[in-house]
Amino acid sequence: MFVSLRTAFMVIAALTGSSVAPAQVTPATEPLISEGPVPASMKVIPLPAAEAPDPLSPLGEEVVQPEDTIDPQATLAEAVASMRSSDPGSRELECLAVGIYYEAKSESLKGQLAVGHVIANRAESGRFPSSYCGVLFQRSQFSFIRGRSLPSVPRASQDWQDAVAIAKIVDQELQPSPMGKALFFHARRVSPGWRLTRVGTLGNHVFYR
Repeated sequence: MFVSLRTAFMVIAALTGSSVAPAQVTPATEPLISEGPVPASMKVIPLPAAEAPDPLSPLGEEVVQPEDTIDPQATLAEAVASMRSSDPGSRELECLAVGIYYEAKSESLKGQLAVGHVIANRAESGRFPSSYCGVLFQRSQFSFIRGRSLPSVPRASQDWQDAVAIAKIVDQELQPSPMGKALFFHARRVSPGWRLTRVGTLGNHVFYR
């Protein structure tokens, strides 16, 4: 299973970090890293060039790249196409993918990427819980969350598999957020009156920091 540094860092932070009171961001209140000669018996005889191990592999074995490795120059659409899967691979990535799916499955891939980065930005900010699941389950933040269980998703659908791919791209920081370090967003159809710095509008969402 491939686990990125970002996921590993957040899991460690969630287990060992001190408790930080989460920001309550709702429309009703406020918005949402021994000298001497060497004996002959101990002298090292170099291997012939043909038998020397590959310097890139300590054991001279073939180096296997992670399954999700993609060309860093790939477009977002190319990256999503190569990373689609019905299985996120970890609980944290599942939370991130569920957030993307329920908040932005009808948006463009770029819009989904922006929403995914908002969840990741929150987890890294120090102002919110330090994991994707913690961010998702913070009280009154995401309307699709009920209690402490993730809602079910149609795993065979392309919308879900796209969300999983976007979650991996966000987690591995393969594509930057089109909305920078935004921490909040809302649908364009509502006007919560937040006193925040507006970052921009993308698709059906308005983003703030």
